[in-house]
Amino acid sequence: MKKQGILNSDIASVLSKLGHTDTIVIADCGLPIPDGVERIDLALTQGTPSFLETLEAVLEDMEVEHVTLAEEIKVNNPSVNTKVQELFTGERDYVSHGDFKNLTKDAKAVIRTGETTPFANVILRSGVIF
Repeated sequence: MKKQGILNSDIASVLSKLGHTDTIVIADCGLPIPDGVERIDLALTQGTPSFLETLEAVLEDMEVEHVTLAEEIKVNNPSVNTKVQELFTGERDYVSHGDFKNLTKDAKAVIRTGETTPFANVILRSGVIF
């Protein structure tokens, strides 16, 4: 049995296969997941697991060079936006929610959480460890 890091076998598998600039998405329970993109559904009940606890766990196990968020999070969910900024101090950009949904089509996987606050979604772009 794995001793540390991500225990979820689907997430661990996706992370181990990522190359430089590949992306994954951590999403609230309402974000549409495009056909053909792997869905890793963690949602148990409304709010469980949360977007932030899922993001924290993934950031501990994934080398991330850039994050993308929806512009709308700034006004509609400022506390989550602030926490994302605290958790990841590297490069970030904001795009419209419509553009965000289009970008998810290129992701290797979407991790669906039980989050029910608005625009609690992030695209993580893989970096390299060397």
